[in-house]
Amino acid sequence: MAFHLKNVTLVTHGAPVRTDADIVIGENGIVTGIGTGLATPEGAEVADARGSLCLPGFVNSHNHSPLMIVRGMVEDRGFAPAYIPGVPQGHWLSEEETHALARLGVLEMLMAGATTIVDYYRCPEALARAADEMGMRAMVGGRVIDMDTAALAEGRFERAPALGDETLRAALDLVEKWDGHDRIGTILAPHAPDSCSRDMFTEFRALAERTGKQVHTHLSQSQMEVDQILAREGMTPTEFLDDVGLLSPDLIAAHCIFMSDSDIARFGAAGGVVTHAPIGNASFGAAAPIKALRDAGAAITLCTDTKSADMFEAMRMAIATARWRAGMSFDLDAAEVFGWATAGGADALKVHAATGRLTVGDPADLILLDPLAPNLRPVIDGVGVVVHSGSAGNVTDVMVQGEWLVRDRKPTRVDAAEVVAEAQRVAKGLWARAAAA
Repeated sequence: MAFHLKNVTLVTHGAPVRTDADIVIGENGIVTGIGTGLATPEGAEVADARGSLCLPGFVNSHNHSPLMIVRGMVEDRGFAPAYIPGVPQGHWLSEEETHALARLGVLEMLMAGATTIVDYYRCPEALARAADEMGMRAMVGGRVIDMDTAALAEGRFERAPALGDETLRAALDLVEKWDGHDRIGTILAPHAPDSCSRDMFTEFRALAERTGKQVHTHLSQSQMEVDQILAREGMTPTEFLDDVGLLSPDLIAAHCIFMSDSDIARFGAAGGVVTHAPIGNASFGAAAPIKALRDAGAAITLCTDTKSADMFEAMRMAIATARWRAGMSFDLDAAEVFGWATAGGADALKVHAATGRLTVGDPADLILLDPLAPNLRPVIDGVGVVVHSGSAGNVTDVMVQGEWLVRDRKPTRVDAAEVVAEAQRVAKGLWARAAAA
């Protein structure tokens, strides 16, 4: 169906705010007109946005949607669930348990304004089903790991070739089944340098060369990882990924915290992509050298890493942590991080149709923010008020490719109460198992 969205306050990357604007969307979900007083196409549905701020949908570039099960439970215990004993672990989850948790995680991201996400974990078929059910764009991968996960939680690194074979097979099955889908693309996702062997990363280099797919992984997310790779390989994690042939613009690396100056220079010179997770990093007292990485030539995208789904919070935290590291330097601002969350993310990631922009010819992936929210007024610089004062709770409506997926704060394709109840049931069972272990 075609749409004529009237009376929006349009906030986009690299352009001044436009008030009283109209957006016309064709039946194919593509923006066909932006202006004031535009004619309504025959048969188009007309909606009055009542002055709502209208933004491109967010590109949330790194998540593990089932891991919302540990939120509020592990932040005081360590930096990542895979390395923490006594909590539910990914290898415990069945396909349907993964699906139930992924539905909640994906729904949260959607209702917080993400229209394109990257999601990878065990049982990747369940993740793809969840994103497809909600109507989102997603790049999905199977988390591949060939170190024993129970040992990892206790700080030991022990090879588990059978687990590597199992998780790699699931990842490749996902690629075979979902490649060619109009909204769901697939990625290659080895977990991290310390949790995957050299042989596994060499296998992924061959897969990337054969398929042309990007490789998403964690990199330098902890000092433990750095120490382990120095001991195992005699080099830093960044040097290791370069040594196996993966350091390139098709490497998407989450965190990138514990990097030396030479690592930063090496990563930037290769044109690698950082998926910056400032909320999760800050939660365990860390901050990535994001300005240095940017200045070295790395592309920067933004993510919430399932710590929350609030990309507004992530934008603010990106600025705050960068200024903390740089001693109150103000050369990272609202306009730049808004770009990381929208157009920058879309440009850096493959296998999707999103642009992170709202101009004629772009897909209508957009969000509306509450026009009566006091924290979003007054609007002078639209990007400034969105980044420095907005929140996920301001999102009222979400559209992907011209289809409303959230309308008046309610998802249109699923029953939110049922999604929440099922995830709660699964989570309670898994935490009871953890307590008894």
